Amino acid sequence: MQISNAKVVSLTYQLTVTDKNGDRELVETVEQEHPMVFIHGMSGLPEAFEDKIAGLSAGDTFEFSIPAEEGYGEYDASAVVELPKDIFKVDGELVEEMLEVGNFLPMTDDRGNRLQGQIIEVGEDFVRMDFNHPLADKEMFFSGAILSVREATESELDHGHVHGEGGVHH
Repeated sequence: MQISNAKVVSLTYQLTVTDKNGDRELVETVEQEHPMVFIHGMSGLPEAFEDKIAGLSAGDTFEFSIPAEEGYGEYDASAVVELPKDIFKVDGELVEEMLEVGNFLPMTDDRGNRLQGQIIEVGEDFVRMDFNHPLADKEMFFSGAILSVREATESELDHGHVHGEGGVHH
């Protein structure tokens, strides 16, 4: 069976990016014991990733790159914002250990959209956060293998995620 939309895909991979010195830096490894399992066309992964593995079958290997503009986009300086420190209070108390440079925090914008931001500076009365994806502005290099491909169940398609092994249990 070949990978196409609405197929459940299980795969392994290594993801590298080029660092500031031009060397490849390992970002993530997904191994066979805990593979990535998703519904093709509904994964939330960059469309270019899904396009590159389309047509592959169980046992196939892959190696490809995705330029930044087809992955998580170019770095957007306007996605770096300064927020008042007092919005980080929990029950009226500032949780200092939460406000450490490098921490990622889930946030919600004024429209109710969920965002993930990284703290890049903590000042006297502000916190500067970067809401760019950590892989923004990075060309990504993937190498891996397809472990299995199967039809998604009607329930999985309705819910938009895989059930059972490697997926959501409910």
